[in-house]
Amino acid sequence: MKWIMKNKQVKITLLLVSSLTIMSMITISASLPDMTNSFSQIPNGKKLVKLTLSFPALFIAISAMVTGIIIDRFGRLKLLGISLILYAIGGSSGYWLDNIYFILAGRALLGVSVGVSMTIVTTLVADYYEGNSRQKFAGLQIAIMSIGGIVFITLGGLLADIHWKIPFLLYLFSLLILPFTYLYLKEPPKQAKIKSIDKTAKSPTVIWFVFINVMLMWVLFFIIPVQIPFYLKSIGIEKNVLIAIAIATSTLFSAISAFSYSLIKNRLEFKQIFGLGYFLMAVAYACIAYGNSYEMILIAMMLAGFGMGVMIPNANVWVMQLAPTQIRGREIGRLTTFWFMGQFLSPIILLPFLSSISQSQLFFILAIVLLGLSILFFGIYLLSSKT
Repeated sequence: MKWIMKNKQVKITLLLVSSLTIMSMITISASLPDMTNSFSQIPNGKKLVKLTLSFPALFIAISAMVTGIIIDRFGRLKLLGISLILYAIGGSSGYWLDNIYFILAGRALLGVSVGVSMTIVTTLVADYYEGNSRQKFAGLQIAIMSIGGIVFITLGGLLADIHWKIPFLLYLFSLLILPFTYLYLKEPPKQAKIKSIDKTAKSPTVIWFVFINVMLMWVLFFIIPVQIPFYLKSIGIEKNVLIAIAIATSTLFSAISAFSYSLIKNRLEFKQIFGLGYFLMAVAYACIAYGNSYEMILIAMMLAGFGMGVMIPNANVWVMQLAPTQIRGREIGRLTTFWFMGQFLSPIILLPFLSSISQSQLFFILAIVLLGLSILFFGIYLLSSKT
């Protein structure tokens, strides 16, 4: 495995495939207001348009769990090429289609492809790397995903100012990555010997605590790409490119903190890092609640990005550490499922509150919830360190 750890082409390919994940969700975020106008005459048109952003997450969640089981049994790479082709078809369908229900179907196909590709690539990271190398790569993986998000959401904002449909063409990027997966990725030697799932292999119970926490984390964070475009419009920000820059700011600072994850992990425990991440997000949401300017929103996006940038690789590495090799794909599939189930549930759980409270009040309440989670994780750490 040493040749894999040192092979730059392998690293670049894994990082390129990883970048497709965040791109799948936020690339069209800046298109939502104009897209809403196009479908305003359809019953529940506004809700359906908002659903296009989170709808893939449901199908990522469903397909990831199945993918994890399949790749433990039949190998990691058999499905990857197919998933990249489906990604291009489902992702770009919004450009070619004019029916919101058909667009949602395309987003569902996009979700299936991401569920497969993300589960495979994260499992390969766990297969190829160990110890400190795994920590470094996990941070790098999230950082590159964030940087890819910056590039694509900024491009999406620029293209949305031309027409809301054009950003959908960015999903064809997966076809450029496809040849690299066949050239440079190899089936892990240990995995190649596994013919059936070891039913005796089990992960520690704490892994379910990590899964549930990941889902909650995304429920609370995914309100940003879903609602911030509308919040900015409400305070007078009309240019889609400025909306894209605001959301991309959180992604940029997520990349910065993810790059530093390995250094942070060498000093703090998993629980402490979650406590720190939730605290930064609590401050960010308080800034949104009390700020009424574009500058305050940018500060909030920086803080939220810092928080999520350490928590995402923290969850990934914790699961990689807890999962036995024989069922690693299954457990990472479950991690992916809980990750994107949180994204799907976020608007379903949180947006109904906007019928009775303002956007500022919603972010204030979420800030209190996030502060409570921060205190909880630091408390759990202190209790566990005394035993």
